[in-house]
Amino acid sequence: MKYIDTNNCRLEIGDITTSSLDEKLNFTYAHVKKVVIVDENSRENCLEYMLTNFTGLSEAEIILLPAGEDNKQLNIVGSVWEALTEYGVSRHDVIINLGGGMITDLGGFVASCYKRGLDFINIPTTLLSMVDASIGGKTGVNLGHYKNQIGVFSDPVAVYIDPVFLSTLPGYELLSGYAEMLKHGLIHSEALFSSVLQAMREDEIPSLDLIESCIRVKHEVVTEDPTEKGKRKVLNLGHTIGHVLEGHFMNRIPLTHGHCVAIGIMMEAYISYRRGMLAEEDFRLVQDAIFEFYELPAYSNDEVGEMVAMLYNDKKNANNAILCVLLQKIGDCSYDIEVPESQFVEAFLHYKNLQINMN
Repeated sequence: MKYIDTNNCRLEIGDITTSSLDEKLNFTYAHVKKVVIVDENSRENCLEYMLTNFTGLSEAEIILLPAGEDNKQLNIVGSVWEALTEYGVSRHDVIINLGGGMITDLGGFVASCYKRGLDFINIPTTLLSMVDASIGGKTGVNLGHYKNQIGVFSDPVAVYIDPVFLSTLPGYELLSGYAEMLKHGLIHSEALFSSVLQAMREDEIPSLDLIESCIRVKHEVVTEDPTEKGKRKVLNLGHTIGHVLEGHFMNRIPLTHGHCVAIGIMMEAYISYRRGMLAEEDFRLVQDAIFEFYELPAYSNDEVGEMVAMLYNDKKNANNAILCVLLQKIGDCSYDIEVPESQFVEAFLHYKNLQINMN
């Protein structure tokens, strides 16, 4: 078992059955209500494993949510709060979020606001939630097609990261998580970027060491800037465009969060290159890596206008300017870079035409 401690939260990486979770359930939270929030996927693939191995969950209430990012909405949050009220849950009880990023984002928000906050534990079951969504204290829900517009910073009391759950994932979900790992490499070091890319090419579940390396990248950034006033913004590489793609295509074609972030990384690398910030060699490495694993969605000229308009609602913006994270080289980037609308249009049109030529 490996440990990463923050001021408010302990991350434990390894076999969950040998973690501190059993002690927490049977001692720390022995005499309080326990509520496990799952979606359809984590109920089917992960819940029985947890109930079998942890007797402290034998009397837990289970709240089942529909799977999918399009369900990370306020109406779902409201229904969960109503269920907690019906169960008589108090602020001294505990919520356990068992699932991917949608569950840890939404479940953390539910716990943080209900009766002004109660303890919650994250048990991520997807690669993306293990290396990114479940750690760092961000919680939130979408507002229509706009990603994570409503939320708070709130740390779980613990996060348990066990790769045992990764064997349940389809390939596209692993690729979704790998996109965030590529991002960690791009903001941290060429060595980490290369290691992630090698693991992807070997078509395997990433090693515990590689998962830990990516978690530590995020942990170090978040520790320095927990509420995203400065350096933490580098973790948004690929997300300015990625969130727009995700919102735009949410109810049309099945693009995961990570898939959209990967395309966003490539487009933002293109903008970096066109602005003279990123060397062509590094840009080509990034573009080739993305094209190797992620399909570029098709869109029309009219849709370009719609997506560029959506950029103005990005949370990172200030003074009506679209602010972006841009690459300087593999392993280094800058944040709060103002990018004019015309450069986003150029990027969208470039890849629209490239997608047409590729087909």
